[in-house]
Amino acid sequence: MTRVAIVGVGHSRFGKRTDVNVAELAFESIKGAVEDAGVDKKEIKNVVVGSAGGWYEESLPAVIVNEYAGLDSVGTMRVEAACASGSAAVKSAYNSILSGEGEVAMAVGVEKMTEVDTMTSVELIGRAGSYMWEFENYGMTFPAYYALYAVAHMNRFGTTEEDMSRVAVKAHHYGSMNPYAQFQKEITLEKALGSQVVSWPLKLYDACPLTDGSAAVILASEEVARKLTDTPVWIKGVGYSSDSANLSRRSDYVGLQASVEAGRRAYAMAKVAPEDVDVATCHDCFTIAELMAYEDLGFCRKGEGAKMIREGETEVGGRIPVNLDGGLKAKGHPIGATGVSMAVEITKQLRNEAGRRQAPIKNGVGLVHNVGGTGHYAYVTVLSRN
Repeated sequence: MTRVAIVGVGHSRFGKRTDVNVAELAFESIKGAVEDAGVDKKEIKNVVVGSAGGWYEESLPAVIVNEYAGLDSVGTMRVEAACASGSAAVKSAYNSILSGEGEVAMAVGVEKMTEVDTMTSVELIGRAGSYMWEFENYGMTFPAYYALYAVAHMNRFGTTEEDMSRVAVKAHHYGSMNPYAQFQKEITLEKALGSQVVSWPLKLYDACPLTDGSAAVILASEEVARKLTDTPVWIKGVGYSSDSANLSRRSDYVGLQASVEAGRRAYAMAKVAPEDVDVATCHDCFTIAELMAYEDLGFCRKGEGAKMIREGETEVGGRIPVNLDGGLKAKGHPIGATGVSMAVEITKQLRNEAGRRQAPIKNGVGLVHNVGGTGHYAYVTVLSRN
């Protein structure tokens, strides 16, 4: 079976982007990826666009995005897996090369979430759960969903509000070094702890923002990749799983089983273990989500996620640095773009191109963890320099 590598990456500035429409926003990252790969656009045979949609004006974004970027007559489609749409796009582009459809493919993630008012956004995101049962009957929104997990984790393992706030402080620290991040200012632990309660115990600084943004990666078969670059980043393993949309059917609320299963599958395919990972991006839509991800992905034992953040194990120089781009929390979370953005970050880390945010790379292994909903979908992608 042919190997597939990431050979080019591109990224837009994240934030409130009233200066562009969705096609122009996507083009920012496509242009960067094409230039980074040094590939002729005519060589790109498939373009997969990850976008949850519903926030912006285009209901058929894939064709609009490709046409504006000058990608004519390519095979294309839009994929949706809620907040994991970006990783689903990378997986689909990867599959297109494995299947022999072409030697070069591209995954683009894009979302423009600030074109609607906040309350409409809250409803759109709330619909990502079990809409008729949880949203209509009980008024559940996503802060409330993750507050449920936070309270369960606190009760069982002694996790504290301060532990979650430490995740926010770390995110803003690294976001301050990322020119693409929505939030580029550091915060103190006191500021995070003292921020407005959104859904107890989660506060304003425990939550990711609504964001506009795009990211793109170009993939190539081994033969083409070795011609294009001296630093290919190989897709070594992809694991994905799902869970019930109705939270009342979940067995517990201290982790996401879909993440556990997706991680197991990715590690098995890549023939690596959690301790081999040099650097990771984890889906931190809320700070409790990052702590649970440490545990679900095997970076520590269950219940020890808070210990990792307290002891600095997920900082640069720590055992497994996590979210050195600021994560969803500070970089921003344009839903369809997030998984692709994570792949961009890990590719740069493995190529030693992350500047002040650079993690020490010993094994040449990085990990992308991308969740849709509250574990409705989960994708784990293992990337490697070898």
